[in-house]
Amino acid sequence: MQLTAEEARVLGCLLEKERTVPDSYPLTMNALIGACNQSTNRDPVVSYDEPTIEGALAGLREKNLARRGVYSGSRVPKHRHSIGEALEVDAAQSALLCVLLLRGPQTPGELKGRTERLHAFGGLEAVDAVLDELIDRGFVAKQSRQPGQKEARFAQLLSGDEPRPPQSGPAPAPNPEPPTEAIPSDQGGPSDQGGLSDQGGRPDQGGRIDRLDRLEAEVRALRADLDQLRAELGATGDE
Repeated sequence: MQLTAEEARVLGCLLEKERTVPDSYPLTMNALIGACNQSTNRDPVVSYDEPTIEGALAGLREKNLARRGVYSGSRVPKHRHSIGEALEVDAAQSALLCVLLLRGPQTPGELKGRTERLHAFGGLEAVDAVLDELIDRGFVAKQSRQPGQKEARFAQLLSGDEPRPPQSGPAPAPNPEPPTEAIPSDQGGPSDQGGLSDQGGRPDQGGRIDRLDRLEAEVRALRADLDQLRAELGATGDE
């Protein structure tokens, strides 16, 4: 099973709202648009319109993950998920999948804190146990710990959120500045200026004076080219 990003967002919202606003569930189209586009508890934040969400719902219905119907007390169609029937996941497993669908890869500690409104896990051991169940079923994968991260993260695989391989080797160095042409001291180079060091004509004030040196070198080169051009034009005129 491979969900699109839009299908994953809609499914996650249906799972979330079933637990957090049961009185409003199943959801109308307007409520689902608001749930998908809310700026909290979402990563990334999106701006889906009705055709986008309707297309996602159609895809979920084809995969037997969503249902549409007119329910008691409502005159408009409403939408609900059917992940428990299609994938045979329990409340704890669907809570973790919900948060992973809505917020991307996370650590067990983050998952425990962010599923409190959906399911009461007794502790990190309980979260780890359910993650292991989802890994065994191919719904979740453990990502390699990235440089600078203290803990590994877990990602849902329903929408192809494959674990990223760890980076190998040091990070690439930034592009170096172009080499600066050495300027002899008798041509007004850095050795003639106050406040500059005597180490190869390099300034004490870093990049600011380095740029000054390069500009002076370019000006001298332009002057030399101009003198040569004048000499050639003069020679042509003599002929």
